[in-house]
Amino acid sequence: MDVKTLTTFIHVAEQSSFTKAAQQLGYSQSTVSFQIKQLEQELDCQLFERINHTVALTERGRQLLTYAHRITRLADEMMDDAKQQTQIRGCVRLAMADSLCDSLLTRKYIDFQQQYPGISLCITTAGTDEMFRLMNHNDVDAILTLDSHIYNADYVIVGEEQVDLCFVAAPHHPLASCGSLSITDLLSYPFVLTEKDMSYRRLLDEQLAAASLEIRPVLEVGRTELICSLVEQSSSISFLPQYVAEDRLRSGRLVSLPVTDIRIHIWKQLLRHRNKWISPQIQCVLEYCMEREFSTSF
Repeated sequence: MDVKTLTTFIHVAEQSSFTKAAQQLGYSQSTVSFQIKQLEQELDCQLFERINHTVALTERGRQLLTYAHRITRLADEMMDDAKQQTQIRGCVRLAMADSLCDSLLTRKYIDFQQQYPGISLCITTAGTDEMFRLMNHNDVDAILTLDSHIYNADYVIVGEEQVDLCFVAAPHHPLASCGSLSITDLLSYPFVLTEKDMSYRRLLDEQLAAASLEIRPVLEVGRTELICSLVEQSSSISFLPQYVAEDRLRSGRLVSLPVTDIRIHIWKQLLRHRNKWISPQIQCVLEYCMEREFSTSF
């Protein structure tokens, strides 16, 4: 049953005239007559009594008018709600490296939230292997990694860029003024590092192990902002992506130690599964991640 046909029926009933209903609706009279005849055939009953030039509802017609008003009212409410739904809404699930949280969730995220109040973001911090497990099981919509370069035909690389790493210390550290250092020069000092087996920490441990060396940090924690703060106030050293310590390096609160015999290349990558349907809310979050984390956008 077509809602438009019910609307025509209501107009004929209210005007008691096919001609006046046609004029109000912008239809021809034959169109109105056809719609009413079609409705009567569908319901297998007569809705109007047509005597001379007058049109009056039958008893069944009066019953239908009550339902027709309800149905068209519900249809109007549905259309109004659908129009309101043009505001993008929904939950987006993102798995990411812990050390990327601070740069992603800056004040800019508050602006994003104000622009898209209907979008909620659920972030899971995890290691790279766990991120891919979550994405492969559709437990997250996208992942933001900080690891060796990843390419797999099952995944779409939404954005990527290479990230510089550095050893950092406070400007008062004994090694801060050295012109050139080897990793062995650092090993006698305390280290504060991200968790073992986590992205660039794992790559550092692997390279050290290849040289039969090992760092035993005094503290392991995922919060890179906290690591920077602790290093700034102590004689400890850390190994971090340069962008994490960039503000402190620029202001002189931290210095980069010139270690020449450690070469580690990592990539920041935003990936989604190739078979994942990208809803409007996911697209908005991906664009926000690109704006915040990468130098080039979509």
